[in-house]
Amino acid sequence: MMKRKLLNSLILAALAAPVLANAAVPTLTEVLDASGVSLTGYIDTGYTSLNSTGLFTTGGATRVFDAPSAAAGKNFNSFNLNQAAVTISKLPKEGAGGVINLTTGQDAKVIASNGAPASQFDVTQAYGSYATGPLTVIFGKFVTNSGAEVITSTANPNYSRSILFGYAIPFTHTGARVSYAVSDTVSLLAGINNGWDQVSDMNTSKTVELGFSAAPSKMFALAGSYYGGKEMGNIAINGNRSLLDLVATITATDQLAFVVNYDNASQDNALIVGQKAKWNGLAAYANYAINDSWHLSLRGETFNDKDGYRTGVVQKWKEATLTAAYLPSKSLELRAEVRKDSSDQLAFQQSDGSAKKSQNSLGLQAMYKF
Repeated sequence: MMKRKLLNSLILAALAAPVLANAAVPTLTEVLDASGVSLTGYIDTGYTSLNSTGLFTTGGATRVFDAPSAAAGKNFNSFNLNQAAVTISKLPKEGAGGVINLTTGQDAKVIASNGAPASQFDVTQAYGSYATGPLTVIFGKFVTNSGAEVITSTANPNYSRSILFGYAIPFTHTGARVSYAVSDTVSLLAGINNGWDQVSDMNTSKTVELGFSAAPSKMFALAGSYYGGKEMGNIAINGNRSLLDLVATITATDQLAFVVNYDNASQDNALIVGQKAKWNGLAAYANYAINDSWHLSLRGETFNDKDGYRTGVVQKWKEATLTAAYLPSKSLELRAEVRKDSSDQLAFQQSDGSAKKSQNSLGLQAMYKF
């Protein structure tokens, strides 16, 4: 009798084993989601070919991200690990939360704040937050509120970044920011920080930020931001710096959207004592989704570096970019783009030592998102 019971127990255990083995095991993402924590990331690789050295005649880079290793004497032609980034966040509608956003790759050296080592690793964002009703406060390091384009590669419609993204506005701030949702369609923002791209304050003066966003209809949205405070010019003397940034979005149809970005800024004591340097620019985008798998984006912009403070060249710089994107799956995106830059000056350095008023490029990009 004992043997029969033991045999029956072994048979039942054997029958149950496959069921237990095939039982669904929750993924890390599912476990985090259940606890209110979000884990996302992406890998951004690309290929860039320029018919120039990728440098202005004064030595400054003509591209902010996708040609970071430009060197005098050689045309730029390279595969790039642009970014590999991960974001861990917990942002409840009520109570405390936080965000950690880490970036590695060639772009990390470009976005590194003053006071942080310029390496292929960057703590792009690290901030705590507290939300109560319509009010949200964040404190730490966070991305700028200005601009139509962002550091995160997957959130932009083009492979190469705009002139305005690289030369008109900051990347990040370290400080505190308060946002208040006036209604479902209008929000206000105010904050104080160390300044443009400063994780440690270089001059002990603080910069104030003000902003708003409004979406009065499904077709139209407008966002604006202002930054004002003392920053060091190129002569290491403090001077007032101000920036006005406006971004308008028109969603014409479910497939077609237009974006316009305007920037106007100035810096006192920029290149010499008493000098005010000014720069401004305008960028326009037309983004069209042919279907879920194919997207097109056309960008055109102009940038006036009136005193040569931002690019090193007193110039009016224009560019036009056409990008085609193919998404074989939700996690994979492939892009190809052509771009033409032009200046009213002989600004673009050539491999033979000469200079031209234009620069052409071809870009290929592959991004995996998770």
